[in-house]
Amino acid sequence: MSQLERTLAIIKPDSVARGIAGEILTTIEQAGFRIRGLRMLRLDRRQAEGFYAVHRGKLFFADLVEFMSEGPIVVLALEREDAIRKWREAMGATNPASAAEGTIRKRFGTSMQRNCVHGSDAPDTAHFELGYFFRESEMV
Repeated sequence: MSQLERTLAIIKPDSVARGIAGEILTTIEQAGFRIRGLRMLRLDRRQAEGFYAVHRGKLFFADLVEFMSEGPIVVLALEREDAIRKWREAMGATNPASAAEGTIRKRFGTSMQRNCVHGSDAPDTAHFELGYFFRESEMV
């Protein structure tokens, strides 16, 4: 049986710079998610390193940190039944070229890194990521 859960979504700097954050927000709401928290901010290098610490030591880490701190992002606390799984389905595969038709990454992504959006991949990850950007009292 499905349960109500929350997950983190990030509209990445490439999407904000291209002016498509609104289209992505519309897609999120049309997919049945309730937005329980929303904030626009710009990560500095230290914040990006902290958020992606799980990837420290991997070849793509430095490029990821650089990309995620290059411009404003929109962070969202999303809620619905099976939110983690449903958000990952709505995003599509990491590589936009292999993402399913109609997914956010297929529609708007331009590369593996510039793939428009981020989403938590598991309940423990969602808990950490939501806490990185929101206090419980900020998620309404």
